[in-house]
Amino acid sequence: MEQFLVSARKYRPSTFDLVVGQAHITRTLRSAILTKQLAHAYLFTGPRGVGKTTCARILAKAINCEALTSEGEPCNKCGSCESFNKGQSLVIHELDAASNNSVDDIRHLIEQTRYVPPQSASGKEKRSVYIIDEVHMLSSAAFNAFLKTLEEPPAHVLFILATTEKHKILPTVLSRCQKFDFRRIKAEDIAHHLVRISEAEQIQYELPALQQIAIKADGGLRDALSLYDQLVSYSEGNPITFKIVLENLNILDYDYFFNAIDYINAKDHTALLLLLNEVVEKGFEPRDFLTGLIGHIRNLLMCLDPKTVELIETSENIKEKYLSQSRGVPPIILLNAFNIGSETDRNIKQSTTTRFPVELMLYKLAHLTEAVQIATTTPSASPERDEKKNSR
Repeated sequence: MEQFLVSARKYRPSTFDLVVGQAHITRTLRSAILTKQLAHAYLFTGPRGVGKTTCARILAKAINCEALTSEGEPCNKCGSCESFNKGQSLVIHELDAASNNSVDDIRHLIEQTRYVPPQSASGKEKRSVYIIDEVHMLSSAAFNAFLKTLEEPPAHVLFILATTEKHKILPTVLSRCQKFDFRRIKAEDIAHHLVRISEAEQIQYELPALQQIAIKADGGLRDALSLYDQLVSYSEGNPITFKIVLENLNILDYDYFFNAIDYINAKDHTALLLLLNEVVEKGFEPRDFLTGLIGHIRNLLMCLDPKTVELIETSENIKEKYLSQSRGVPPIILLNAFNIGSETDRNIKQSTTTRFPVELMLYKLAHLTEAVQIATTTPSASPERDEKKNSR
């Protein structure tokens, strides 16, 4: 059987230009390479699966590339690039701090930095690059042992540290590094990347399906690619449809929440309860419905101003549905519904069952219009009472 290579590895970027959603970082790194203003230590921080280790490898490869392009990209053709791509480089070292976090491990690394790498075939001086992943896992003693070398490493050595938890790193380490904060990748950028992979692999797809995968990944490209591989296997050669994504990833369809808002407008608590029951019978928890409804109301609130519509991460046709529904619901109803939903979400942790609080919330939402009308038409105090109070 031919060995399967997951998309996250098969389509791992080999140049800065291919990195998704981190242009603010790749531009700076390429400029530093071209102007030869490289720091001796870098710290890459950010959520998982956004390109920290990938950028570290590209930077390490570009530093030792024998035929660097005019854009500051590694050529991927010279001996140095090829040896790295094959995992045979003698000057680029990777250390997983999660499993190598003791003082002895760091002392061994420091000992390695003393050896000067040989020149390349073209006569270019090489640099030893040490990529330390999950660096926050190092023990305090290991960090302290590393400080002196990190501050003044040999001229031929460059360190690239990567972490998902910047707050766990000692301030003395942070002060010795150039820091780059990686962002969560936009759902739109992830969806475009999935489209390119689908076309390269000749896999048929529905665009809303790929957009839903991107939203589910929550800014992590590696997570999105893992979900994508899972759905390719599930579809068994058939197109990746929006329905398949909902079934496989255990996601509630948008239509449930659009219908829920329509029932709230119609003051139909019976339809709301039956809708919740349908969701539960499909295997979802009542809290899943609650969380989705709160998110839906939030998106409707974003539609109240054209400037905030872009904050909704979904396809254009779904955005149109949000805009259309928001026009038929008064803002005060949406605000009160959001508050009731949020309060229920807080209180549900103290309840022995999750269904009863959600059902009670739906009753409140169904009669929310009447409650708001009463609150806005009933005066807080009569003028006669105010006069009596003043006279006293």
